Amino acid sequence: MEIGIVGKPNVGKSTFFSAATLAPAEIANYPFTTVEPNRGVAYIRAACPHVDIGKPCNPNNALCENGVRLVPVDMLDVAGLVPKAHEGRGLGNQFLDDLRQASALIHIVDASGGTDFEGNVCPPGSHNPVDDVNFLEDELAHWISGIIQRGWEKVARKAELEEVPIEKALHEKLTGLGFTEPQIHLAIRDSYMDVKPTKWTKEDTLRLGRNMQLRGKPMVIAANKWDVAPKENIDALKALEGRIVVPTSAEFELALRKAAKAGIIDYIPGAPEFTVKEGSKLSAGQTKALDKIAELMKRGGSTGVQQCVEETVRKLLNLIVVYPVEDETHWTDKKGNVLPDAYLIPRGSTAKDMAFKVHTDLGKNFIRAINARTKMVVGHDYEVKDNDVLKIIARA
Repeated sequence: MEIGIVGKPNVGKSTFFSAATLAPAEIANYPFTTVEPNRGVAYIRAACPHVDIGKPCNPNNALCENGVRLVPVDMLDVAGLVPKAHEGRGLGNQFLDDLRQASALIHIVDASGGTDFEGNVCPPGSHNPVDDVNFLEDELAHWISGIIQRGWEKVARKAELEEVPIEKALHEKLTGLGFTEPQIHLAIRDSYMDVKPTKWTKEDTLRLGRNMQLRGKPMVIAANKWDVAPKENIDALKALEGRIVVPTSAEFELALRKAAKAGIIDYIPGAPEFTVKEGSKLSAGQTKALDKIAELMKRGGSTGVQQCVEETVRKLLNLIVVYPVEDETHWTDKKGNVLPDAYLIPRGSTAKDMAFKVHTDLGKNFIRAINARTKMVVGHDYEVKDNDVLKIIARA
């Protein structure tokens, strides 16, 4: 699973990416700083079950800090998007191509209103950030619609003649964009498309493109530069219907993570506060900066960056964390490692779905599972719960 960081140039995308992952990215106050995509790993927090059995865990794919499991999520920071990017303006074609495998997007918006559509600096408050939300969603819809339209007449005729379900025909055409047939089916339903695909117009495919983006590449809006944004801008973004909006200060979060890495402060990403370590020698400027960050966190509960990542994974993609084990009594693998792995799976997944997630052979040869918490045997259709610990039993 990959989350794409998107937005127009110069809104703090690379700062957000660096703050969320601590991966290096070029950051500057001018458009198109990012040309090649940056890749890194962010984490979502989950309560580690090792606390429940009173044994230290031996993490393999997800670190554990003070009883909090940090489950990795791949992140991608791409070049900025400008209006008419789908026609090739700016780095539009590259930007859109880089997003093919993203499961969800975090749209970084300059909530201060201090950058125009092209990403150029303008007086704070002079640009409406709501317009940025609308234009980016419009660009994505045009991008998807444009791909559908290429050679569509031939595809549609063949689908009608051979009575191929249109979802299947579209899925084959959009191979590589990460859309599933169920997502395509729901987007077609939501778009009220004609049952005969040969009758679809450009306006029809644009409407379909919008709904496919909502279904297959949903977005969380990060109202960035919250520390300097006018309240009315934040309120306007939060008032957008059907969107998840999280006020963020990527610059403050990056400063905190760097200070923690340098041993100056104790800070857990997403926490409502931090503490300066005893013996840390701070300059007057550092003290002033940390005081300013502390005031924002007191007002909002956090800098918003970690919350934004977790809202994307937990709420937008509706994923839960599950721990597979081979010994349901001691919660270990074959080597005796306690709770070595943590997996993200869609809420509503079954025990058999979980088996496929761990290994294809486990899924194909699934017999039953054991809920390690209750010691109850469960079948293939058992709906896995968040924080479950499961043993999968399969034919050898």
